[in-house]
Amino acid sequence: MPAMQAFHARAARCFLRPGFFRGLAEQAGWGLRRSSGGSQLLSTPIFYVNGPPHIGHLYSAVLADALHRHRRLLGCEGGRLATGTDEHGLKIQTAAAAAGTSPQEFCDCVSAEFRELFDQAGISYTHFIRTTEQQHRQAVASFWAALRDGGWLYQADYEGWYCTAEESFLAASQVKECADAQGSKQMVSIESGHQVHWTREKNYMFKLSEFQEPLQRWLYKNKDAISPEPYHQQALQWLEGDLPDLSVSRDRNRLHWGIPVPGDSTQTIYVWVDALVNYLTVVGYPKKHRAYWPTVCHIVGKDILKFHAVYWPALLMAAGLEPPLRIWVHSHWTVEGQKMSKSLGNVVDPKECFRHYTVDGFRYFLLRQGVPERDCDYYDEKVIKLLNSELADALGGLLNRVTASALNPRGTYPIFSETCFPRDVEIQSGSGEALAEDYKLVSLVESLPMKVSTSFDRFQIYKALESIMDCVRETNGFVQRHRPWKLCPEDPAERRWQETILYVAVECLRVYGLLLQPVVPAMADKLLSRLGVSPTERSLKDLDFLPRYHGRRCPFEGRQLGPDPGLLFPRLRKNCEASN
Repeated sequence: MPAMQAFHARAARCFLRPGFFRGLAEQAGWGLRRSSGGSQLLSTPIFYVNGPPHIGHLYSAVLADALHRHRRLLGCEGGRLATGTDEHGLKIQTAAAAAGTSPQEFCDCVSAEFRELFDQAGISYTHFIRTTEQQHRQAVASFWAALRDGGWLYQADYEGWYCTAEESFLAASQVKECADAQGSKQMVSIESGHQVHWTREKNYMFKLSEFQEPLQRWLYKNKDAISPEPYHQQALQWLEGDLPDLSVSRDRNRLHWGIPVPGDSTQTIYVWVDALVNYLTVVGYPKKHRAYWPTVCHIVGKDILKFHAVYWPALLMAAGLEPPLRIWVHSHWTVEGQKMSKSLGNVVDPKECFRHYTVDGFRYFLLRQGVPERDCDYYDEKVIKLLNSELADALGGLLNRVTASALNPRGTYPIFSETCFPRDVEIQSGSGEALAEDYKLVSLVESLPMKVSTSFDRFQIYKALESIMDCVRETNGFVQRHRPWKLCPEDPAERRWQETILYVAVECLRVYGLLLQPVVPAMADKLLSRLGVSPTERSLKDLDFLPRYHGRRCPFEGRQLGPDPGLLFPRLRKNCEASN
């Protein structure tokens, strides 16, 4: 993206003046080009309701939420964040029967669990869609009609290995024979290990094979259409081999829980076609979607990449629509090195994690430790060590130290002295108290918002948090280096230097609080409120770091700090209980 790189290089030479980040939002565009109305859609997958939510589902949602909140922080208004539940298919039909309830009642119950979890986690979704809603059924029917009228559907007898767990047919090259626990031979999917059964029925077929070259052109032309890069290459590899036509319906005698094919009551629309159309439903397809489409970014797990990187773009092209602008892919979470599974009893309940680590604590852990291009491992000790080190000690300790009544008895925003901390290079080596390491800190924090925005744009939130924590540690080093508690407030010169040290540290904390809002919104609010920063002063477009250092008025100097909230983040014990 040469334009983006050129902008970043130009911006890196600027100080953080008022309005600077308004320009960042407009020019960087958060990795998304603007539609005519400036409206953009960010989506999670819609989550299959055959079981309760786990931390993998939460990770997708928290990633999307942080990106959505960061866009708003940049001043980008009008965007939508969509999530929801996928409620059709054979797995739902089977699970409902096993539970002794109707499919609709089963879906109502599990979908409510997802919504409750996301509300508790602070997911700032604008739309929560359920595929059993009438609006969605109408959108799917319209999309099917577009495929049919374009000549992209035909009927044929179809036979092959069908995997109920994956809701898809598999080619002979994708299955193998193996023995089950009792020694009986069975056929399974090579990729997932799920059992498959030979099935023959009449289906509607989609002419997927005719989109092999258009899909390849799309991916070669748009290098950032799928990221991280390994997943872009994976999609291209899929397109190098044969791309058979896709069965897009199922016999209704076998699968009745789904949307019937318009005009053919004997067939049910394939659950993945149904599910993928949700992204159009939330933007008003078929009449109002063009205000948002195709400025859309999907966040998906690597297990459903093929559906989003191959099937979905081809279906969109066939329906006369452009592919999504970006597909961001993340890997999975393991537990102490093992894949989560009910049989192993190691499925992690997100609500239990909230209880042990707080909502913001667990959000921070997932986004700090989650690396999209590789699987990430969860275990209790890892969470405790990270949160204690970075949130309780480094960030919380810094806030407590520089706002303590012993150092700031008046409880006001400190006053900066240009004499103690001069900007002019010639003066720096003269009477000023600041050291070379202090100017390094200022430079580091000045460049931090750009680093964070760039990391968000590259789907590397973990790197954004790493950069923030590097600065937090440097700020702690700055305070420790100058020991303001050792200075005598009765001496005017020492008092000025003491206030300046505190001013620089508090200004750094203000920046960290602003930048952490997308990740830990409640904790960032607590921090900024303690500093006396009002809710109307928390957008990056208004960020003006160290204004007095740059010869500008500081609106915060002398302002009363907010009430002391106590510990910003309580230290956690190994038994996962917060300390008093």
